[in-house]
Amino acid sequence: MKIAMLGSGFIARFYATSLHAQRRIDRVTMVYSRNKANAQRFASDYGFEDFTDDMAEAINHPSVDVVLISLPNHLHGEAVAACAKAKKHVLCTKPLGRTGAEAKRMLNQVEEAGIFAGYLEDLCYTPKFLKSMESIKAGALGRILWTKSRETHPGPHSDWFWDKEKSGGGAMIDLACHCIEIGRNYIGKHVKPIEVSCWAATQVHPIDAEDHAIGLIKYANGAISQFEVSWCFRGGMDLRDEVMGTEGTIWINNFLRTGFETFTTGGGGGYVAEKAEVDKGWLFPVGDEAHELGYPNMFTDMFSALEEKREPLETFYDGYVVNAILDAAYKSAKTKLWEPVVLEDWRGDEGVTYANEKASYDADHFLIKEEKLPNGDMKLILKHKVSGELHQRVSHG
Repeated sequence: MKIAMLGSGFIARFYATSLHAQRRIDRVTMVYSRNKANAQRFASDYGFEDFTDDMAEAINHPSVDVVLISLPNHLHGEAVAACAKAKKHVLCTKPLGRTGAEAKRMLNQVEEAGIFAGYLEDLCYTPKFLKSMESIKAGALGRILWTKSRETHPGPHSDWFWDKEKSGGGAMIDLACHCIEIGRNYIGKHVKPIEVSCWAATQVHPIDAEDHAIGLIKYANGAISQFEVSWCFRGGMDLRDEVMGTEGTIWINNFLRTGFETFTTGGGGGYVAEKAEVDKGWLFPVGDEAHELGYPNMFTDMFSALEEKREPLETFYDGYVVNAILDAAYKSAKTKLWEPVVLEDWRGDEGVTYANEKASYDADHFLIKEEKLPNGDMKLILKHKVSGELHQRVSHG
């Protein structure tokens, strides 16, 4: 595939580096930037000739098969509309929109145009995440009860992120979009998100948007998903996920403390890892940063899906659902109430999707807990199915 890159900044370079790594065959051949000098530099750095400061020219270039949007949030809508008009397949970085309504317009446009549209949610493609999903789908954790995803760092790289009108918000629109979609995958995308409770505040920075937030999302099957996001965290970028089910638990540390640690007095200098704040003392480099963040797996899925005429793992519809959940989170942060998730277009299951089955011990009792004590005794805590009486039985070891 020949790709037009819209944008020439931090995320565009991450994407291009991933696409051009090793022996990959999908290549960026055109770049658009609002600053033509930046576009020219980007083209030179990645070894191709075509660059422009005209978005329509980049999208409509006859050699371009796919358009990759790595622009500030307020420009996603314009770029998607232009791709739909040109009938060019499109991949869009997260978040899809600034609001659910904006994301829904983009979803409608690509579906009406009949073009392929992929949502570039890289943290749902990390090696650890994909491995954990295999375990969950195989039933290793049983029924999923609770998920928790945390992304915190000292703040984003570009000025537009800090502008509430351009970005659509603060740390939540920037980071919670990752956390929410991670939780949706663990719980099951077919399960409907019902309502959100959220706390958000501007604790450190002189901006109008939130720089710290914590939220809870209730799902129709009784599961709860939690997100923690911050632009106030000092010490690098912290990416952690947890998922708990009736039969097991998974903990994942994707970044910051992943088993690669080094100490230096600072003589070498240079880049350490994304959002790293220092280049001396104890450092936590990342062996293959793009791979650890999921970019190669993400692009492999996107281009394979396009060729195979199937949906990718992350679609524009997923981006729309994430934006709708974020809308409820922003409203809850203001009202201090649980706020409903408003989905004009829901494509999953309706209502409760499981029966809350209780484990039976025998015909008369439910089993609450089985435990081996330090002295070797085995204790059972039981509940009578009719009377509701609780009692315990102990067998001596």
